Amino acid sequence: MRAIAVGALRGDPVLVELPKPEPRPGEVRVRVEYASLNPLDWQVVDGSAGDLAPAPPSFPFVVGVDYAGRVDMIGGGENRFRVGDAVFGRAGVTDACGSYGEYLCVPHDSAITLVPRGLDPRAAAALPSAGMAAAQILEAVAPRGHDTLLVVGAAGGIGCCLTQLARARDVRVIAAVRGDERSRMGSLGAAATVDLTAGPSADALSHACPDGIDALADLASADPDAFAAHAAAVQPGGIALSTRGAAAGARLPEGVRGVDFRLDPSPVLLDVLAAGAADGVLRVLVDAELPLEEAPQALERNRAGGARGKTVIVLHAPGRC
Repeated sequence: MRAIAVGALRGDPVLVELPKPEPRPGEVRVRVEYASLNPLDWQVVDGSAGDLAPAPPSFPFVVGVDYAGRVDMIGGGENRFRVGDAVFGRAGVTDACGSYGEYLCVPHDSAITLVPRGLDPRAAAALPSAGMAAAQILEAVAPRGHDTLLVVGAAGGIGCCLTQLARARDVRVIAAVRGDERSRMGSLGAAATVDLTAGPSADALSHACPDGIDALADLASADPDAFAAHAAAVQPGGIALSTRGAAAGARLPEGVRGVDFRLDPSPVLLDVLAAGAADGVLRVLVDAELPLEEAPQALERNRAGGARGKTVIVLHAPGRC
């Protein structure tokens, strides 16, 4: 099978030919139609994910975690799927099979579920990591209706989902981005959008939200000092959350609790998110759709920053052999 893999830690992802994986007892093999790109994909390869994810356990290591496709083989023992089922999910970071390969094997009781009627498989592939992270981040910062949530890095996949989920709870979202994203973020429910490239963030934030903010979800800052600069706007009693492991080493304002977020994937949460996406309550924004051969370049662009929406990689388009 074709796959994007690395041969060593910090190696360059390249297109390779590998044997099809064989499902073990309790696993399913999925013929991947679409995979989606997450920053974690290149962070694991670079060894820069820190405590959020371990380094690859063996090589060659197939990149990627999010996918949508069809079950094409079932391992022995108990299983809740059948051959031909349309599924989507999130593979474990340390699984032997990554989603940037034409086939992958995952445990049937892991974060994998059926694609509901009405949900496009492209959107399904883009939903797992971003959607589950957004839902769990919202629970972690626990904003109430009319509270203000600052989302740094709001234009990426997680940020777009988080903005919509927060707005559905009547939370006022301040979207901090790079570039002019006012129209786009406003269409997702952001009350205000701050361009971090236009000047000091503190000045822009004080103008957008003079009364301060109740919670921070920083999806971009890996440096504790940069994270602390955003957290300076959080009011006492609030929460400052980092998805990049920056909270532990940051000096935060008195009365502000720092949280380093860790995703806890589950098929139940996937079902809830998929139902919302199928009903149009949650829009999954696919910014680019690329063939597998262009995945290494897409990873490099994502590493450079400024991601918009989700990038989906095509492995087996539905209806093709």
